[in-house]
Amino acid sequence: MNITWALLMMALGGVGVQHNAQDADVAAALQSASNPPIVAQHNENSGTAAPSSDTAGGSAAPAPSPDSVDSPGTDTAYADPQPDAPKVKGIYVTAYSAGGSRMESLLALLDKTELNSMVIDIKDDAGYITYKTDNVELQQMGHPQPFIGDIGKLMARLKAHNVYPIARIVVFKDSVLAKKNPQLSFVNPNGSVWTNKGGDSFVNPYNQNVWKYNVDIAKEAVKLGFKEIQFDYVRFPEGFEKRADTLKYTKSDRPRVEIISDFVKYARSELAPLGVRVSVDIFGYAASVPAAEGIGQDFVKISKNVDVISPMVYPSHYSTGWFKVKDPDKNPYATIKGSMVDTHKKLNPLGSRKPIIRPWIQDFTASWLGSGHYVKYGKQQVEDQIRAMKEQNVDEYLLWNANNRYTPGVDYEK
Repeated sequence: MNITWALLMMALGGVGVQHNAQDADVAAALQSASNPPIVAQHNENSGTAAPSSDTAGGSAAPAPSPDSVDSPGTDTAYADPQPDAPKVKGIYVTAYSAGGSRMESLLALLDKTELNSMVIDIKDDAGYITYKTDNVELQQMGHPQPFIGDIGKLMARLKAHNVYPIARIVVFKDSVLAKKNPQLSFVNPNGSVWTNKGGDSFVNPYNQNVWKYNVDIAKEAVKLGFKEIQFDYVRFPEGFEKRADTLKYTKSDRPRVEIISDFVKYARSELAPLGVRVSVDIFGYAASVPAAEGIGQDFVKISKNVDVISPMVYPSHYSTGWFKVKDPDKNPYATIKGSMVDTHKKLNPLGSRKPIIRPWIQDFTASWLGSGHYVKYGKQQVEDQIRAMKEQNVDEYLLWNANNRYTPGVDYEK
C-alpha cells in the first residue's frame, strides 16, 4: 500500500464518502490521494473472545463459535428467498417522494423504461421510521413520522405498476434512537451523546437491542409487502478507532469487523424464513482494499452473509489514480470497469455463496470536486456505467440521485 493512501485511510478511519454525503472535507481528502491502493489479501481467520460489559448498559453482541462466524445456520439458509425476482434495475426514492406528488413521474419512468425496482426509505438517514406504525415497541424506541401518509396505498400502487419493492433501512447512523436512548449510543465523557462533524449520531453495533430494533422494522416492512430489505450504514462511525477508548458504550473484546458481520448474519437468519432477500450497501472501494477495521466493514465477511451486495461505485467517489484514471468522475466507463473487476476478484472465492452483485451507480453531477475534475452527468455517463457493468457480467444495478431526479432518455439495456 503506498504511503499517500495509507495516510488517507488512517485519516478517514478506512471510510470514503457515503451515499449522498457531499462532505467537502471528505471529498477534499479523497481528491488528495494521488495514487490508487495496492490490493492486499485479507486474512479471514479470526478467533473469538468472551464478551465483557462496559459502562453504558445494554447487552453486548454474542461471541459465536468459529463455525457460526461463517454461516447463520444450515446451507439451506443460502437458497434465494426470491427465486422469481427480476433482474433488478432500480432507483432510489426518498420517503418524501414516495409519499408525495413526485411519485407520479417516478412511476411513469419505470412504466416506460427497463427500470423495474424502487429502493424506498423506510427508516431514513436521521433515524425516522417514515410511515405510521401501530407497533408499540417501535413507537417507543424510535420516532415514526408519516412522510409516507398511507403506506398501504403506496404498496398497492407499486404492485399495480409491477414494481419490485426494496425497503431501505439505515441501521447504525440513527440520531433519533441515539438521542432518545443514549444507552444505545456512544456517550462523551461529559455525559452527552456523541455526534460527528455533521451533527449526526450513531448507535452502537455491539448492542443487541439495536440489532433487534432494526430487524423488527425490517420484519414489518416484509408484512407490508417489500420483497427485499436493504441495510445501509452497516458500520461504525467514520474514524471510530480514534475515539473507541474514550467514549462510553457497551462493548466486547471482539473485533469490529466481526460485530458488523455478526449483525448481518443475525438479520439474514431472522428474515430469510419470511421469504425476503437481504442486501447491504458498502463502500465501492472496499473491493479494492483490505478490510476497513476502523468502521468494521469487511467486504468478504459481509458479502458471504447476504443475498445481494450493493457496492457504491460512484465514479465521483474515487480519487486521482484509481484504475489508472486521472479524474475518475470524467471517465465513468473505466472507473466502473475497474471496480467490477476488483469486486469479482474479491468475491469469486466464495463460490456458491457469492451474492448477487448489484452496484449503486451515479446519476448526479459532482460539482463539489471542482473545475476540471468533474463532468455534468447525463445520458452518456449513465450509459457508460451500465455498459462497463454489462461487459463484466453484472446485469443488476441501482441509480442514485438524492433528489430523485433521473436523467431522461437513458438506454438501460446498454
